[in-house]
Amino acid sequence: MSASSSSMVDPNFIYKRILTYAVLVLLAYVFLFPLLFMVISSFKPQQQIFSDLYSIRALLPVGEVSLDKYRAVFRKSAIETMFLNSVIITGTTVVLGLLVNSLAAFALSRLRWKGQQLMLTLVIALLIIPFEAISVPLLMLVAHLPWIGWENGQFVLHGSWLNSLQVQILPMVANAFSIFLFYQFFRDIPKDFDEAAAIDGASPWQIYWKVIVPMSWPVFATVAILQFLHMWNQYLWPIMVVQGEAARPLQPGIQQFFGTTTEWGEIMAYASMVTVPVLIVFLAFQKRFVRSMASAGVKG
Repeated sequence: MSASSSSMVDPNFIYKRILTYAVLVLLAYVFLFPLLFMVISSFKPQQQIFSDLYSIRALLPVGEVSLDKYRAVFRKSAIETMFLNSVIITGTTVVLGLLVNSLAAFALSRLRWKGQQLMLTLVIALLIIPFEAISVPLLMLVAHLPWIGWENGQFVLHGSWLNSLQVQILPMVANAFSIFLFYQFFRDIPKDFDEAAAIDGASPWQIYWKVIVPMSWPVFATVAILQFLHMWNQYLWPIMVVQGEAARPLQPGIQQFFGTTTEWGEIMAYASMVTVPVLIVFLAFQKRFVRSMASAGVKG
């Protein structure tokens, strides 16, 4: 009798489980609906988009589906150039950011020098200052900052950083949040490793490169992914500093493309080409991302 009663499933448990799954399915639908609608609409003509708007057909590739909207995007915009610019800007910023921010965190967490606590306080204070608050002073600075470029086989002196790739890269390399993440992780690594390496004659750079970095891959992966998503979705700063198409990335390009067409299918196609590649990358590295975030969080 007892074995029979113990094998019975509690009805309340079943109801709670059903309710939980129902809520999760509903939330998944709410979050996925805009993405699915965007992608599916990019294959449909304008009239069909609006006729299917209030039915399940809005989320299904039915009717007159084609690649015409994507062909129109390539015809009406320099999306190839903007995509390449986004890749260069994002990739360069992530690589430089990992080096600069991790070195700053290494100096704050592993070394001892005058003014260290003051600098750490300033880094923490920068966490609460939004970029919008410093964007205008930064714009005034880069607008009058000269640089030397290589054009047509010779060096050319430019009087401003505006309308260039470096103005979208260098101001974004140093990041207070990234420094703080590295700092939190580095400070929990036992300093016995540093002392043992120093006894063997290792310099601070060697300690950083050969001791700290190999032990810190979770936080490096976390910062890289967060910085990648942040830079790929940059909109405000490129709008402020770039006017021409030569240095314009993808996100601000949609504003310019919006002014060249009245077809919502073409706008959806452009937005899909910006969003879907990032989504594919995230899904491909989802497990590694979650594992890195968990490891960095536990360690920090």
